[in-house]
Amino acid sequence: MDLSYGDDGGEDRLSALPDDLLIQILVLVDDAAAAARTSILASRWRRLWALLLELRFASIEHHRIGAALAAHEAPDLSLLFAHTKDSSPESLSAWLPIAARGLSGAIYLEVVRREAETEEEIGAIDLPCFGKATTIMLKLGFLPLALPPSGVFARLGDLQLVDIQLHGQSSGLGDLLSSQRCPSLRCLLVRDVRGLDSFNIHSDSLLRMELWGLQHLNQLTVMAPALEWLKVINCFTDPLNPDLSVTNISAPQLMTLKWKNVNDPSSIQLNKMMRLKTLGIELFILEGEEAFEHNHYCMTLLRRFERIHTLDLMIYYLQDICTGTHLMEHMPRLPEITSLELGIVANGHSFGASSFEILKRCTGVKGLYLDFFPQNRLEEHTPCPSGCMCGEPPNWRTEDLALNCLEEIEIDGMGGTEHEVALAQRLFHWARVLKRMKIMFDESITGSKAKELPQLLLSFSRPDICMNVSMFVP
Repeated sequence: MDLSYGDDGGEDRLSALPDDLLIQILVLVDDAAAAARTSILASRWRRLWALLLELRFASIEHHRIGAALAAHEAPDLSLLFAHTKDSSPESLSAWLPIAARGLSGAIYLEVVRREAETEEEIGAIDLPCFGKATTIMLKLGFLPLALPPSGVFARLGDLQLVDIQLHGQSSGLGDLLSSQRCPSLRCLLVRDVRGLDSFNIHSDSLLRMELWGLQHLNQLTVMAPALEWLKVINCFTDPLNPDLSVTNISAPQLMTLKWKNVNDPSSIQLNKMMRLKTLGIELFILEGEEAFEHNHYCMTLLRRFERIHTLDLMIYYLQDICTGTHLMEHMPRLPEITSLELGIVANGHSFGASSFEILKRCTGVKGLYLDFFPQNRLEEHTPCPSGCMCGEPPNWRTEDLALNCLEEIEIDGMGGTEHEVALAQRLFHWARVLKRMKIMFDESITGSKAKELPQLLLSFSRPDICMNVSMFVP
């Protein structure tokens, strides 16, 4: 396209466009450094990048971010994205206050560090108060982070803290997230944060909270009258004090609770949750005292509920050989449930028997949603060892099971292994009023298998069942 007014190299037509339109073009560049380099095109472009409402630093040296922010002229910055390598706490502490003053939207900061640096003795990043920010996502490669002792994050609605070493007293996080200092907080994610042994949060606005991998957490208090969704996974796993954790949760509006941890249920105080619809727990199919205690804890928690709309149950088979008596014989009665979400990590083991035992305890289920995780495919390379009891008792292959309420089944991640196909075949037989069966194949299904497996599954079906078989689409 000819952008000039004439053939003599006069003023180009692109530079003649209004500032607002040129700024929108620079936003599409998606890189603040590249946008700044447009200054060399003509004098008309020299300060345009400084008016951008969104700044993305994906390739700039970390020590130049501060200078770029200082030169920025837009009154309100709606987005700041920074992906840096080997940033020091000193350099981050220098430019974060500049960002905090101008940011009225979201900041996403990720620091990638060389593994050797994680063990060095270094200073802490001083987190300033982002008084106007709406979203803060920090992934710091376990750099130490010092929380601000004062200040109100008045507009903050979404906070994500990932791969962080807290500096100072862990009680500071609960203080920061209180209704007094974060009055608009709605969503919270705290994942793989070190130095957090006590977490007490009192929030009137919080709706959703996820805690992952807080392995030395020994005290959790949640007072959140509006909280609707809570996930706590792989916390309270200090090997020196596995039974000393204390949890107190008051969330009368809670609708979803996913609790997958190793701790004594007697230490968990749950206030009445009259609106709870979904409960998520996990079981380990493995002989040994540790696995038994974990499963016992999960089952004890499950017994607290008489009726749940959806049970989200994850079953893990470890790669070790399973020996001993029937692995599911201690499983108690399940609550009255309408929908069962069953995730299976088989690691080459047979899982038909355990699935059968679970379904025997919830014959009133109307919807079954199976998720086969990639580890299931290990059986193709590492068959289950001789003498393993994972398939016991074997009567699940022949015994009748009347699932007379089951109308819908969805299977996700099917790879076509022998164990997967065997369970699918029995489900067609057990679910006598089945109306819909939807199967999504794993991405590993290719070639002749992609043609043969659908035909095999259709041969199990009945004319009155609506079958939907689809391939993985990345």
